[in-house]
Amino acid sequence: MPSLQSLRRKIAALKNTQKITKAMKMVAAAKLKRSQDRILAARPYAHKMRGVLSNLSQRVNRAAHPLLQKRECKTLEVLVITSDRGLCGVFNSNIVRRSVEFIRQCEARGVTVHLSIVGRKGREYFRRRAWPIRQEWTGIFDKLSFEHAIDIGGDLIDHFVRGAFDELHVVYNEFKSAIQQRVVVEQLFPVDVITEFGVVPVESMGGGGYLYEPSEEELLAVLMPKYFQVQTYRILLESAAAEHGARMAAMDGATRNAGQLINKVTLYYNKTRQAAITKELMDIVGGAEALK
Repeated sequence: MPSLQSLRRKIAALKNTQKITKAMKMVAAAKLKRSQDRILAARPYAHKMRGVLSNLSQRVNRAAHPLLQKRECKTLEVLVITSDRGLCGVFNSNIVRRSVEFIRQCEARGVTVHLSIVGRKGREYFRRRAWPIRQEWTGIFDKLSFEHAIDIGGDLIDHFVRGAFDELHVVYNEFKSAIQQRVVVEQLFPVDVITEFGVVPVESMGGGGYLYEPSEEELLAVLMPKYFQVQTYRILLESAAAEHGARMAAMDGATRNAGQLINKVTLYYNKTRQAAITKELMDIVGGAEALK
């Protein structure tokens, strides 16, 4: 039977842990609110650019831009986006599990797979495996900005255009709500115009469509990389919001579990203390009886 002192220490440790998990939940909730605000602020620009590219894609030869050209897939790159920190439930394990499933499906078709990793948790996992990591980015979620999307997007565009890989897929957690995230596998390169932008007949555009200066081909060459950078930024924001939501839910559950454990240990402590008092009283009564 544990001593009363050890039980008191255990209760104090549990209360301290509960304070930490409660504070982490509050911090995650505040960060989640900021992430949601940033997503809402970025959407109008992304939607307007999507509209412009939808119009342009109907007017130009799609094979003219390298990001639209489809090649036979012999080498595929997977961009895996995880978090830099833990204590967020199954957030990272779900991404890693889905990434491994997708990689093995590709290898079963005879495709060579390379990895690009965002986040320390993904890097730590895949460094211990056989799959080669071409590039990695860590520590960006503390001060996430559009410059990170430019850096990541520029690297991926450059390697795709140079033929380092034929397709690019991204695996990340899409933010649905504070308690729900969905693991998504999405193809980024080559860009499927119909899937990405939809079909908008030129004849249906009011006033016969837009007049562009300079030419549509030149605008497409400039806007397509920018659109991919915006998409990358959106994906990073989605992953950051999903991480904060998962951490908030995990810390909320940990706080409740700590409270239940505190009640359980406190009850056991009271029973043990009462048993010790009863034993001492019986020793006193027994000694008094022996003196009679």
